[in-house]
Amino acid sequence: MNPTKYLAIGTAALAISACTQTLTAEPGPGKLASGAKVLVDDGTCPEGQIKQITGGNNAAGIGRKRECIARPG
Repeated sequence: MNPTKYLAIGTAALAISACTQTLTAEPGPGKLASGAKVLVDDGTCPEGQIKQITGGNNAAGIGRKRECIARPG
């Protein structure tokens, strides 16, 4: 691969990571795609942290994953 292709791949990866949404409430059932991540600022995590939710897949028996992470930026 030439350097231009590496730059394009890196730029795409940054754009994807910047698309994480911040919500004030957790999305309802069926509203979050499997593997999709959203940040929820609902006050349930300690100061300086925010809740990250990763969508599950009910058909496969995989529930949502909820965890407190450091606030970005």
